Formats: sequence, structure tokens, C-alpha cells
Amino acid sequence: MPTYKLQVQEDEKNATLWHDVNSATGSPLLFQDETIARAKLEELFPVLVKLERFASGPKRTRVIIVNPYQDIDSEKDK
Repeated sequence: MPTYKLQVQEDEKNATLWHDVNSATGSPLLFQDETIARAKLEELFPVLVKLERFASGPKRTRVIIVNPYQDIDSEKDK
């Protein structure tokens, strides 16, 4: 079963710089269900998600699949 995590691009001028959305404990928010992950993304970043829906500017949020057998920290280095 895939695991999903949220990422946001905080600097719209640097399209290669994405950051994990972290929980209060500092670890990445992980979800087992893509629909729930997307709902949480919209809850946390409502303006960015709505702008993307109307193609007003570059994509700055995403839900990505994390290989459950891979260390999440090594995923950031890619």
C-alpha cells in the first residue's frame, strides 16, 4: 500500500525547491489514503490549492507517493 506525503514550494521563483509539510513533532505528515492527503493539503494551504485549480500561477503544492520501504530522509535528497 502506498504512503503519501505533502510538499509545498515556498519560493515561487525557485521551482526546484520543495519542502515536506511537517507535523507538530517535526516529522513529515504521512497518509495512507490519497484523498485524505489532498484534503489535508487544501486545509493547510487553501489559497495555493485554489489558485492551482484555476491555473492562476505555477503549481506550488503537491501530494507525492513515498515508497514505504525507503527512508523518508533519503527521499528529500533527490
